[in-house]
Amino acid sequence: MTRSVHTVAAENVSATLTVAVPASSVFAVLADPATHSAIDGTGWVQEAADRAPLTEVGQIFRMDMYHPNHPDGIYQMANKVQVLDPPRAIGWLPGTEKDDGQLEFGGWIWRYDLAPLGPSETEVTLTYDWSAVPQFIREYLQFPPFGPEHLINSLHHLAELAAPTYRAWTPGG
Repeated sequence: MTRSVHTVAAENVSATLTVAVPASSVFAVLADPATHSAIDGTGWVQEAADRAPLTEVGQIFRMDMYHPNHPDGIYQMANKVQVLDPPRAIGWLPGTEKDDGQLEFGGWIWRYDLAPLGPSETEVTLTYDWSAVPQFIREYLQFPPFGPEHLINSLHHLAELAAPTYRAWTPGG
């Protein structure tokens, strides 16, 4: 990992990290909901309720969550894939599922953009955008709902998960 950048705009925040991992490896981690709790920099994402890989725009995947300020503490988000361009971009719109099965989305989106810098290096930009959040939600939720370190922490976690898991064999080690 060579550099990180953090930017804040009026209605989005993003962070960029260059990692020594091919874009395809980074994308594979992001397309696997089972890895999302390990990527999360807040500790709110607990576990994937839907473990199927993300393969198409419109796909819904649910994540079990925890937040001490949520009325229930433990809750579930239903996420809708909005962007899927392997291995360059992936993004989803978080929402909730009502008792009648209807999905409601709040207007914020998580998006990862991957720019290959060579065969084994990728610039990863994570953006949290709340520009489409309606006013009635803004009246009871603060945006962004986390500190600025969250995005960089998430990118570092992603880099660790995407890095090769093998180590060179050394005598006695």
